Amino acid sequence: MPKPRIGIYGLTSCAGDQLTILNCEDEILEIASRVDIKSFCLAQTGNEETKLDIALVEGTVSTQKDLERLREIRGRASILVAMGTCACWGGMYTMRNDISRTELLKGVYGENGDKYFDSLPAQPLKNFVKVDLPITGCPIEKKWFLRIFKAFLHGDIIEVPNFSLCSECKLKENECLLVNRGIFCLGPITLAGCKARCPSHNIPCIGCHGPVDEANYAAEVNILLDKEYTLEEIKRKMGFFVFNPDIKQRQ
Repeated sequence: MPKPRIGIYGLTSCAGDQLTILNCEDEILEIASRVDIKSFCLAQTGNEETKLDIALVEGTVSTQKDLERLREIRGRASILVAMGTCACWGGMYTMRNDISRTELLKGVYGENGDKYFDSLPAQPLKNFVKVDLPITGCPIEKKWFLRIFKAFLHGDIIEVPNFSLCSECKLKENECLLVNRGIFCLGPITLAGCKARCPSHNIPCIGCHGPVDEANYAAEVNILLDKEYTLEEIKRKMGFFVFNPDIKQRQ
């Protein structure tokens, strides 16, 4: 039986998710022995752009080149995995989508900046192509990548957490940074899976695992308003999720 053919790619990103795969030091040789890695520019030369059983893509679509590349990869992959928060939800690249690309380019590159770069408002992969499986995280969690990878190889059902990070925080008996200390924390609406790593070190959750299903955004907003955060700040920080909520001042 032939080995599954895979490709690992990055669009506009920091390459952190690809590095997580390379950092699977104890498992990387076994991974390489179980699959036929056709393309992984960060790790190998002699890449082959061919039909794939699975393509793992990180990063946002932030340029026309990104969009063309994504559609080309989708066209030859049986399964496409959005790898990391940027690919799944847009991540930090989307937090300034309220500013026009023309204005941003001129601010960084001068008056003629918009003539030399094909910048687009940053968006997640699912806004353009079918995504078969998301692996969220900033970067992805090594344990979840390995678990999902093994499930794929064995043909098992892939199960991931579907509860909020607050549950993991409570299991660790952490003091609530949001309610008790008034710190801007997105734990109540963020997907679990990191074992509350940041709040366990008194660092508030910024939502890097993306939103939990059926997140109660209204309750989160009301708590933050009670803590005297402004609507503008709430909208900007929740922009990490790219759901663009209709947040309004309470009557």
